[in-house]
This record gives sequence, structure tokens and C-alpha cells, in this order.
Amino acid sequence: MSEELTTGPMELNVGFIGGGNMAYALASGFLNKGVLAAESIWVSATNLEKLRNRWSPLGVTNISTDNREVAAKTTIVFICVKPQIFPEIVEDIKFAYNRDPSFKKYVSIMAGVTLDHLQKSLPFLDEDFLLRAMPNTPIQVGVGCTVFCRPPSSPKDVLYRDVEYLFESIGLAYEVKESQMDAVTGLAGCGPAYVYEFIEALADGGVKQGIPRDMALKLAAQTVMGAAKTVLDTGKHPAVLKDEVCSPGGATIHGVHALEQGSMRSTVMNAVERATERAAQLS
Repeated sequence: MSEELTTGPMELNVGFIGGGNMAYALASGFLNKGVLAAESIWVSATNLEKLRNRWSPLGVTNISTDNREVAAKTTIVFICVKPQIFPEIVEDIKFAYNRDPSFKKYVSIMAGVTLDHLQKSLPFLDEDFLLRAMPNTPIQVGVGCTVFCRPPSSPKDVLYRDVEYLFESIGLAYEVKESQMDAVTGLAGCGPAYVYEFIEALADGGVKQGIPRDMALKLAAQTVMGAAKTVLDTGKHPAVLKDEVCSPGGATIHGVHALEQGSMRSTVMNAVERATERAAQLS
């Protein structure tokens, strides 16, 4: 990352067309990490009361039902609507562009909407100003994953440094080929749901053995978080770390055997495969 980007709020305005869960997660992450100030965030959606109830506690006051206002007054615009809504906002983006055709970046987080589709829908925009991204919901607590791609002809230069900086502030960020987006969706985009299922099951197992539910849930979540951090911080392969926990004839290896009998690894791999296939269908 360029040394030109320093800590503290960035001096730019960021807009969200669509104020749903992912837009809220992005904004929450940026605010929690201090890379954006609340007054530099703009958001629009159709239900003004719902927007205010959800976004005002974040300190965001630039709340509107006017997509054109958000696009016109910001430098980076996140397109966070459902794909079927996208055609309805194209004219709003075009209006804002005609009003101020100066440098502005549009980042789509719409599932299944390809760069080619974006370019054909927004032909008046320079393709260098288009980006497609797939974040996951843990970005709201600063430990998310975001992958992004851009048109093949787009150069990697200063145009993208501020967007990349934003993504890196809230977790891991990787630039990938667009052909990899569906697989990353199946792994990292959908992955939190798989992990939540595992945490719940781990806690239920503790409850079955007599641990109070609140304690079991916290122990399960902390165990998962600790194990994940160990993988990232040590750089060791999970199999190596697993073997370090499994004493000969001990309790852990008996538990691991039970997981193998239940085909846990195969089931998780199948989940990633199914989610990837569905992401491809949506495209």
C-alpha cells in the first residue's frame, strides 16, 4: 500500500446507493476503523424512515431517498442495490455524471453482476472508473475479506489506491481475476454462514454436556476466533496445528475421529462448491 495513505479519516466523500446489510457493514467498518468520518458518508434508499433509524446511530446524517444527490456529492460510489434494481438507478448515475463528469469511481457489490454488464449498462463512464467487489459481512468488525476486480484494460495506478485502502482497513483485500469471483463468493462471501453454523453446533455440544448456554456460546465463538488467529499469525498449515492438539489416545483425537465419521470436511467442501455454482448461475 502506498505510503501516501496515512492513518486517520480520508478526505473524500463516499456514497452508498442502497442502504442494506452490506452497505451498512461497509460503512460501520470504515467508521469503526476511523478511515472515514460520519459526515463524509452519504446513503440513499427508498425508505427514508428505515434509513434514518438504522444509519443515524452511526452518526451519518447525509441520508436521502435521492440517488442522484448521493452520486453527485461523493467521490467513491458503492452500488449496493439488488441486481434486479440496478436498471432503475442507471438514469440516476447518468444524471449525476452529466451534472459533474469529473473523476469519480463506482464500486459494484451486486452479486452476479459482471464487469461487462456494468460497462454495457453505464457506457458513458470510463471503464477505468469501474470496479466490482465482493466483501463479506465481518468487514463491519474489521476482520472481513474483500476481493475485487476491474476491467482487464484498466491500469493499476493511483485510480484505485483509495478504494484499495478502504478495503484493506477492514480486513484482508485481494485483487483477483473476474473468473475467480464466483469461487471466492462460495468460500469467503458465504463462508461466515458456515462458520456460524459450526459455532452454534459446537455450543450445542457443550450444552448437551452440561455447560450453560451463554457460556457455551462464548466459549465456542472464542475458540473459533482463537484458532483462526493462530492459523493467520503462525502461518502453519491447519493440519499441523491440529496434530499439535491431538495427543496420542487423548480426547481431541477421539473428537476428530467423530468429525471424520460425519464427513465434516467433505460436507464443507460441498457447501463451497454448491455456493460457487449458485453464484455462477446468478451471473
